[in-house]
Amino acid sequence: MTTKIITNLSLILFLSLILLTSCSSQEKNQLTGASTTSTTTSSITSSTPSNSLTNLPSYIEDTGNISIYFCPRQACEQVFLDTLNLAQSSIHCALYEIDLPSVNTTLRNLAQKPNIDVKIVTDNDYLHQFNTPYTKADRSGLMHDKFCIIDNHILTTGSMNPTINDAHKNNNNLIIIHSKRLAKNYEDEFQEMWNGTFKKGNPTLHPSIKLQNTLIQTYFCPEEDCAEKIRTELKQATTEIYFMTFSFTNKEIANILLLKNLDNLTIRGIMERRQIDKDSAYILLHNNSIPLLIDQNKNNLHHKVFIIDNETIITGSFNPTKGGDERNDENILIIKDKTIAKQYLQEFDYLWNMWDNQTTTILLEPIDTNSTEEINTTEEFNNTEELNLKETD
Repeated sequence: MTTKIITNLSLILFLSLILLTSCSSQEKNQLTGASTTSTTTSSITSSTPSNSLTNLPSYIEDTGNISIYFCPRQACEQVFLDTLNLAQSSIHCALYEIDLPSVNTTLRNLAQKPNIDVKIVTDNDYLHQFNTPYTKADRSGLMHDKFCIIDNHILTTGSMNPTINDAHKNNNNLIIIHSKRLAKNYEDEFQEMWNGTFKKGNPTLHPSIKLQNTLIQTYFCPEEDCAEKIRTELKQATTEIYFMTFSFTNKEIANILLLKNLDNLTIRGIMERRQIDKDSAYILLHNNSIPLLIDQNKNNLHHKVFIIDNETIITGSFNPTKGGDERNDENILIIKDKTIAKQYLQEFDYLWNMWDNQTTTILLEPIDTNSTEEINTTEEFNNTEELNLKETD
């Protein structure tokens, strides 16, 4: 009798073990009477289901706001100055060049205050514009960024250098963002450059930030392959793509525009006149009947913008070129917000309507390399302003 009871107990234990092994962890807890605890981080949201292996983007939530300004039709210089003057503890800037006297003076005055830490990283070609004990220059290639972090929670970025021409003559966009999380992304990049790491570095720890209802992604080139990030967004377009570019030679990006055109999406672009030559994407796009407008600004169209499906904006310092992708320190923002997209579309329409009755094509003749009006925009350089398409022209 005792042997039979032991045998039955053994059978029950064996079957229970099988049952527990086949259950999920939650079912095991219920069977064993253990409590179930869900561990979450309130500031991190993921669009990936917990049982999915798909690596979908996640984002960190933050509070704050974003403002967009378009130069020269808006007061970009004053906005930039007002933002710098908010500083109470620190100003860290990575600026390709600085020739606005007001900005130069403001930074020097703020640096005299004992409670404000001012540090500037610039390109070696423009060190003479702001050569101070708290300035470091990149001598390894172009430091083409245009951003500042103020007090670790305010960010200025976009396509505008603090120069006379960029603020008052060239077509640009200036972005002011109040967000500790986004500022941290840029501060991490700044610290790498300040400590001598250019053209490489660690990937952005949290590239996606949700600011209220606006999703913003930030990436830094060349270490984070900015061109690939742009291609990924363009491939997702379903209705239309508009672009405004200072220099555009990336054929892979151009090919995506051609394919989307074949899919009957609306594709339109505005391109800087003096950056068009045999290497420009203009030829490929124009020859495939994509409507293009050549800027008529006697200075420069300096935007680096793609607008996708009335919702996604790509902007920053990055020109879609080989140099921009592989050899320069650059940054891009991918902003998903219909209200902000509308502002960029209004800028596109403003320029298109202003110039449309003047010209929509350009003669595709060989460029006279001896001409002082045309620029040698070989692939090595045509991502930049330094060949006197400089903002100081």
